[in-house]
Amino acid sequence: MKTVYIFLAEGFEEIEAVTPLDLLLRVGISAKFVSVGKSLQVKGAHNIVYTADIMFDEAAKVWADAIVLPGGMPGTLNLLAHQGLYNLICSYNDAKKTVCAICAAPLILGELNLLAGKTATIYPGMENKLTGAIPSANPVCVDGNIITSRGPGTAIPFALKLVEILAGKETAENLRADIVYQK
Repeated sequence: MKTVYIFLAEGFEEIEAVTPLDLLLRVGISAKFVSVGKSLQVKGAHNIVYTADIMFDEAAKVWADAIVLPGGMPGTLNLLAHQGLYNLICSYNDAKKTVCAICAAPLILGELNLLAGKTATIYPGMENKLTGAIPSANPVCVDGNIITSRGPGTAIPFALKLVEILAGKETAENLRADIVYQK
């Protein structure tokens, strides 16, 4: 079974974490919230508290097929400040594992110099944070093993693209129809 880790830090954008989790689980992919804080309880940007499935140290021991970095502020900055996650993202990228970031979180990939020469997108007005990238206004960009997306309103197409990459186009299309998502 494929596994995806969705990393949560205080101040994450809730819809950008919950949507991938929900859609991945619907197609039988094991998706887990991973806390990078001191507790399994993580408060989102809109003061909703979520309980993560595992702590960072546990996720770092057993690799997933993909990782997701939700945006939001200060969630994105809190993810960026976590040295262990910083190193893990680089390791996943080096191994050509799928690395996903939405909203402000693509700035983490820019900071890590993982976007050089790649097409990427980010929350509007933050394009200068995509260090080395070819900025795009598309809702979702896939370039090699990296998926980026623009914000809360693009969470469904972002998650559907991840489903497509991990489970196939037909599975993603069936899911799109099941949730009545219009292209």
